[in-house]
Amino acid sequence: MSGNGRGRAIDGVILDVDGTLVDSNRLHAQAWFDAFREAGLDGGTATDVQRLIGMGSDRLIEQTVGLDPASEDARALARRRSEIFQSLYLPTVRPVPGARELVEALRDRDFRLTVATSARPDELDQLLAAAELSWLAEAATSGDEVDESKPEPDVVEAALDELSLEPARVAMIGDTPYDVESGTRAGVTVIALRSGGWDDTGLRGAAAIYRDPTELLEELDSSPLGR
Repeated sequence: MSGNGRGRAIDGVILDVDGTLVDSNRLHAQAWFDAFREAGLDGGTATDVQRLIGMGSDRLIEQTVGLDPASEDARALARRRSEIFQSLYLPTVRPVPGARELVEALRDRDFRLTVATSARPDELDQLLAAAELSWLAEAATSGDEVDESKPEPDVVEAALDELSLEPARVAMIGDTPYDVESGTRAGVTVIALRSGGWDDTGLRGAAAIYRDPTELLEELDSSPLGR
C-alpha cells in the first residue's frame, strides 16, 4: 500500500457507522420492533423494519406506523426505542469484519476522515467503541444535528464542511440505499458494502460495491480510494 496518496482523486472519506463499521442494523430493527409492540403499534416484522434502518428515525417512524415525526407520540417512541436499544442490544454490538483495519489503513494513507450517521449522538460513542474506533467521535455528524436526515443529503453535506473539501475530492462508505442516495445527492463518490444486509441491486448507484470492509481493504489500491 502507498502511504502518501499524492496524485489520487480522493482526499477525504466520510464513514457511516451502523452496518458499515458495526454489525448493528438487525439490533436496531429489533429495538424498533420492541418499541412498536410495547406501544401497541403495528410496524410490521423486525425484518420489515430492518429494510428502513439507515434512514433517520423520523422518516422510519412515519413510514412504519404513520405518526407525524414532529408529534410528541413520535418523539416518545424514538426515546423508548433508544432506551431499549441501549439497555438490551447495544452491549452485544460487534464490529463488522475488517472495520478497524480499514479505517486505520485510510488514516495511515493520510485521508481526512469523518463520520456521517443516523445514529443518535448518545449512542454513537458506544458504537464507535465497539468498533475500537473511539477516536473517530472527534469528527462526527449525526442526523440529529441537521435539518433533514438520510436519505436527504444534509448530514453528508455537514460532514463535507467538517472535512473542508469539495465533494469531488470525497468518498463516502456506507451500507444502505439511503447512504447511496444521500451521498450521491451531496455529490460525493459512494462506496457501498453488503455488510448491512443489502445486495447489489439495493445498492445500485454506488461507484463500487464490496462484501465488507475486509474486501475493500484487500482491494483498496484498485478501488475508487486508490486511484
